Amino acid sequence: MENQTVAQKLEALVKLQSIDSKLDEIKKLRGDLPDEVQDLEDEMEGYKVRKGKYEAELKDLEDIIKKNKEGIKEAEKLVKKYNEQQKNVKNNREYDAITKEVELQELEVQICEKRIKEGKEKIEAKKKEIDGIENQINERLKDLDTKKGELTDILGENEEEEKRLLSEREKASKKIEDKLLKHYNRLRGSLTNGLAVVRVVRGAAEGCNIIIPPQKIAEIREKKKIVIDEHSGRILADVDLGSMEEEVKPKKAAPVKRTKKVG
Repeated sequence: MENQTVAQKLEALVKLQSIDSKLDEIKKLRGDLPDEVQDLEDEMEGYKVRKGKYEAELKDLEDIIKKNKEGIKEAEKLVKKYNEQQKNVKNNREYDAITKEVELQELEVQICEKRIKEGKEKIEAKKKEIDGIENQINERLKDLDTKKGELTDILGENEEEEKRLLSEREKASKKIEDKLLKHYNRLRGSLTNGLAVVRVVRGAAEGCNIIIPPQKIAEIREKKKIVIDEHSGRILADVDLGSMEEEVKPKKAAPVKRTKKVG
């Protein structure tokens, strides 16, 4: 590559641009399908995370209910124990103390029952939320399967061609010096139409239609140096001579009508 002429460098760039333009056409056939598939997959992942969170909350609620049921059993056991003790009290003070303990345990039963009721209501609400998410997942799964099927069909139709072009691109890239290749790739990334290497057609750069001065057109035709369009940064690789000749070709003069002399 060190001994390449400017003409050879431009030829290599034109070849690479041609390959990339064909790859761009294949990508256009896919349209927004790859992004749509990715968005749906991300959405599905979000639903799954939310469902997992709700299921964890559901388990916590079930644990709370279980804990409160055990609390009720413990309180009822103590109430039974205190009622037995009341039968053997020796004075009113002991009776009142035990009565207070019984009341506290009965209150604990009420509190536990209230918590169980609230927990069950929350569980029902949480189950509805989980059902709603599962419905959304099922709906989105159908959309995802459809989009994936469409994308697979398109990819299948162009798979061999794309592989061939990518292989050619790799070979073509190796024929271009690193600095020039980096400039080309950077341009490709910043331009909406991906045309980093263009010709001058009818006095203007392809892709942006900015008029190129005649002096610069002459430099492009000579191919003694890499000419960059100062407005777009595109590499001006060649001049379409046919379009240039059309511009300078003089119009044929209209034939002069001769009048016949009378007499």
